[in-house]
Amino acid sequence: MTMEIELKLALDPAVMPALLRHPAVKALRRTRMRTTRLANVYYDTPDSLLATEGIALRVRRAGRRWVQTIKGPPESGVAAGAGAGLQARAEYEWPLPGPTLDLTRLATTPWRGLVAKATKRGELVRCFTTDFERRTIPLRFPDGTLALLCVDRGEIRATREGRARRAPIAEVEIELETGAPANLFGLALALAADLPLAVMTVSKAERGHALRHGERDFVSAPAKARSIPFAEGTATADVLAQLVRECLDQIAANAVGLLEDDDPEWVHQMRIGTRRLRSCLALVARLAGSPALDFVVTEVKWLAGVLGTARDWDVFIRETLPPLAAALARDATTAAALKRLRARALTRGRVARAAARDAIASRRFHRLLLAGGLFCATPRFGTETATAVAGQPDVLRERADTFASGLLERRHRKLRARAAALLNGTPEERHAVRIAAKRLRYVAEFFSPLFPRKRVKAYLKALTALQDVLGRLNDAETALRVANETGGPAADAAAGTVRGWVAAQAAALEPGLAGAWQQFADAKPFWPRR
Repeated sequence: MTMEIELKLALDPAVMPALLRHPAVKALRRTRMRTTRLANVYYDTPDSLLATEGIALRVRRAGRRWVQTIKGPPESGVAAGAGAGLQARAEYEWPLPGPTLDLTRLATTPWRGLVAKATKRGELVRCFTTDFERRTIPLRFPDGTLALLCVDRGEIRATREGRARRAPIAEVEIELETGAPANLFGLALALAADLPLAVMTVSKAERGHALRHGERDFVSAPAKARSIPFAEGTATADVLAQLVRECLDQIAANAVGLLEDDDPEWVHQMRIGTRRLRSCLALVARLAGSPALDFVVTEVKWLAGVLGTARDWDVFIRETLPPLAAALARDATTAAALKRLRARALTRGRVARAAARDAIASRRFHRLLLAGGLFCATPRFGTETATAVAGQPDVLRERADTFASGLLERRHRKLRARAAALLNGTPEERHAVRIAAKRLRYVAEFFSPLFPRKRVKAYLKALTALQDVLGRLNDAETALRVANETGGPAADAAAGTVRGWVAAQAAALEPGLAGAWQQFADAKPFWPRR
């Protein structure tokens, strides 16, 4: 078994020669380039049982050699060091005498139970093939890190309902052999400065299964935030780095969906990813500020602004206007004004969505992902050689649960102190409460795996309920602002209607707000309190 650790990038086939001749590649090349034709057959059950669990099984022909490979699902957690576009998968390989699967070999892997289940349900079948030319350049970095630069061009082939389906392969894999993963991001950034590269989060196997099932060439559902398991005693620096990686992963995983699909959930989940990332980077900035961090923070702020505008229009068009129009449908004058308002809102929404797509398709976006990956792949965020301040503890080295307990306690008390503003304050004061609740929720979710699950669950349930009510109040205020931004007579005629609707919504939420606050006030903190 080996652990395959690689950074995958998509590129235009036209720039492949320029990439292979790039000065950054030439400076690191340790031996000459080799070219190989790789033909692969992927196997699974008819209903893709293995793929559902993230398992890929294939037989590869490379020249006269045959190799059987099974790969596990992407690894997560501090030990794997994956995320921010960097993938880590356990991989088992065996030489074969020919193209026939050797199922006895699979019994030695961690997935033997799943494979046995698949074979009991029927023979594993050929699902799709990949056929591509690979150019491989072995690399050596100044610190001794060894890696392989693999440039692949070819296609994926599958059959669906008797019809042949094909998808192109044009990608770069920078695969770590030994050493520091940060070097992979550093090289990718150097290449991305001159060439149009895009971070990829899907494998050839995932693309092949999508092609086989007639799905789009990206993940079928928007990527949501994931909880990461942390071992007891993990250092603060390691936990924060993995949290940054996970946030970057959520952002990257929604990119192709946002470009190719109109479902507003892609924008929503990517926006959540940027918010979580900004919250996490703010924690890192307190402990390890640097120009590299400043760059990432600035770029994430840019991305959050673009996504926030698109999301505001989505909510207004899809969530605010429909119930408002339905409630006032009998008033012909008002209904006509709202119809005109919706038409202008749709135009503004399309413009905002186009701006979001332009941002995601830009080289700036992918440089952000790579810069973020480099920052969190650098040990202790580059503070390893920094001079310690006399008399101050090295928080990055202390246990993460100790750091988290103090942070959670401070944010918990800050939110509790705002109770009066929550129930009787102005919209601005309530907005400040919402921000405090959101900041507390993010850190509670970030560090929850470090504490007893049962106590975490009860606290987060109460905090989430409070934030949801505050969020709906904020959505109502945002609706009025967005309505005014449509401009023209439509906005003027409908503004009063929207304003009245906002007031009614806020009044209806008041009892729920008081109840949600009481539930949170009664919730017991899940961290040790001093």
